[in-house]
Amino acid sequence: MTTPATNATGPNGQRRRLMLALLTVFGVAAIGYGAYWNTVVRFHVDTDNAYVAGNIVQVTPQTAGTIVTVNADDTDFVEAGQPLIKLDRADAELAVETADAQLGQTVREVRTLFANDGTLRATVGLRETDLNRAKEDLARRQGLAGSGAVAAEDIQHAKDAVNNAQAALKVAQEQLASNQTLIDHTSLRLHPNVRRAVLKVREAQLALDRTTVPSPVTGYVAHRVAQPGQRVNVGTPMMAVVPLDQIWIDANFKESQLADMRIGQPVDVNADLYGSKVTYHGKIVGFSAGTGTVFSLLPAQNATGNWIKVVQRLPVRISLDPKEVAEHPLRIGLSIRADVDTHDRNGATLSTVHRATPVADTQVYAGQGVDAAKQADASLAKEITQ
Repeated sequence: MTTPATNATGPNGQRRRLMLALLTVFGVAAIGYGAYWNTVVRFHVDTDNAYVAGNIVQVTPQTAGTIVTVNADDTDFVEAGQPLIKLDRADAELAVETADAQLGQTVREVRTLFANDGTLRATVGLRETDLNRAKEDLARRQGLAGSGAVAAEDIQHAKDAVNNAQAALKVAQEQLASNQTLIDHTSLRLHPNVRRAVLKVREAQLALDRTTVPSPVTGYVAHRVAQPGQRVNVGTPMMAVVPLDQIWIDANFKESQLADMRIGQPVDVNADLYGSKVTYHGKIVGFSAGTGTVFSLLPAQNATGNWIKVVQRLPVRISLDPKEVAEHPLRIGLSIRADVDTHDRNGATLSTVHRATPVADTQVYAGQGVDAAKQADASLAKEITQ
C-alpha cells in the first residue's frame, strides 16, 4: 500500500512539479512580454520597404553644339563649377565677331546722328537769315511801289522769294526736330541703338561661355551618356551628378501603421550595406500627399470591374544626421530598414511650415552673365575711344 509521502515523491508528483514550473516560466514570460509590449513594442513601427533617396542633378547644355571634350566619367568626384563638357566654339566665336562688327557700325551711325545735330542747327540759322533777307527785300520794293520805280513783277518775285525762304526754313526745322527725336535725352553710350547692339554682343558672348558646361553641384558623376562628336541640343541630358551629402530616406509604411506616426518622431535606420553594425539616427520630416499608386503612370481604376482590396503604402520622408552619413556614406537606391519611435505623438501629421530657404541652388552660372557683360562693355569702350 502506497503512503502519501511515497506518492508525493513518485512519478506523478514529479510531473506535477515540472508542469507547475513550466506554467510559472510561461506565466512570467507572458507577463514580461506583456510589460515589454506595453512599454516598448507598441510604440515602435518599422518597415523594410525603404530606400535611400537623393537629388539627381542632370547636366544639360544651355546652347546647342557638338561635344569635343568630356572631362568626367562615371564614379568621378567633381566640384561645383568644374568643367565637365566642352562644345565646339567655332560657331559661337563667329557670332561674337559678327556682333562686335554690328556694334561698331551702330556706334558710328549714332555718332553721325549727334554730328548731324550741329549741321542741322546751322542750316536752320542759314534759312532764317535767308528768310529775313527776303522779307527786307520785299519791304523795300513794297515801299517804292507807289513811285513807279519798281515794277509789279519785281514785287511778286520778292513775295515768292519770301515764301520759298519760309518753306526752306520749315524743312530745315523739321529735319532738326526729327534728328533731335533720335538723340534727345540720351548720349552715345546710352543710345537705344547702341544698347541693343551691346546686348547682342553680350548674348553672343554668353553663348560662347556656355560652350563649356560646368558641374551644377559638388557630387559624383553617374549615368554618363555624352560622347565626343555627339550633337546635342539645349536640355539634352549628358550625365548626372549626385550630391551624396544631400540624401534622405523614403520609407513606405502601410496605411495601418500611420495612425501614431507624427512629424519630428525619431527613427533608427539600418542599411543593408552595413547591416546592424551601423545605426543612423534620423527623424520624420514629412508625409507624402498621396500613396504611390496615385502618382503612378497608370493609376488604379478601382471604380471599374472587379475590385480587390490592396493595402496601400504612403511614402514617409526621413532625414539623416549629416555627420553619420559622412562617416558611413550611403548611395541612392540602397535598401533600408526604418524603425520609428512613436512615444511622442504631439507632432503634426501634415507640415504647416513655410520653407524660408531654397531646397537647393547653384551659383555656377552667375559668373557667365557677369563675364559676358564685361566683355560687351569692353567692346563698347573700344569702339567709343576709336
